[in-house]
Amino acid sequence: MTAAADGVLSGGSGARVKAVLLAAGLGTRLRPLTDTTPKCLVPIADRPLLDYWFDGLGTAGVRDVLLNTHHLPEQVRSYIEKINAADRFHVTEAYEPKLLGSAGTIHANAAWMDDADDGLIIYADNLSSVDLRGLLTFHRSHDDPFTMLLFHTQYPSLCGIAELDAQGRVVEFVEKPEQPRSDLANAGVYVVSRQAYREIAAMDGFDLGFDVLPGFVGRMRGWAFDGYHRDIGSYEALERAREDAPQVFGSSLEARP
Repeated sequence: MTAAADGVLSGGSGARVKAVLLAAGLGTRLRPLTDTTPKCLVPIADRPLLDYWFDGLGTAGVRDVLLNTHHLPEQVRSYIEKINAADRFHVTEAYEPKLLGSAGTIHANAAWMDDADDGLIIYADNLSSVDLRGLLTFHRSHDDPFTMLLFHTQYPSLCGIAELDAQGRVVEFVEKPEQPRSDLANAGVYVVSRQAYREIAAMDGFDLGFDVLPGFVGRMRGWAFDGYHRDIGSYEALERAREDAPQVFGSSLEARP
């Protein structure tokens, strides 16, 4: 499957897909590094973190991307200009003078998915080897309006945890449960229908995990992912990611100029 020039997945269903990259976080646990570098541009194996997500989007044939900014926006703006100049993507900046929260960004850009069939919503502060094309294919294989990427975690009490039924439908979702009933954690990557995106926007919530996801329980599927997925939320996590990246992304790193 290759990316078509208009953002339609060629070789697939013909559905148009757009993406939202949530990249405006302060990265306070990575200070002092993030005092001068936005978290989304922190280098991993000599590449900014956002590069890995654009690689995944490009492979999935997704061209149109909305990227929110807040902290050190000039640096992210310069990055966006370089991405757009390469003409593989059309990236639109959504600057937030005050952080709106993950759900707030969707509310502030309610019309973004109106000309798409499906939308990806991605927390861009994770490093992941997820196959976005496979995730989109799974989403189109069922009738629910929402798909959540899941991964197995060793620390379920620190994550949003989903419980699935035999059909893979999310029947319970609890953010940071005291007594977890599953080890399937929210990976911060979602596929939603155009109608579901509008529904999220209309909720006018702040956080997707707390304010939005519980409202889709019973009409949302989970796609369990066994690959590499790490939240770059601390110096320890960042150092682990830098050690892991050459092995996990080796061939793609070598292919870069």
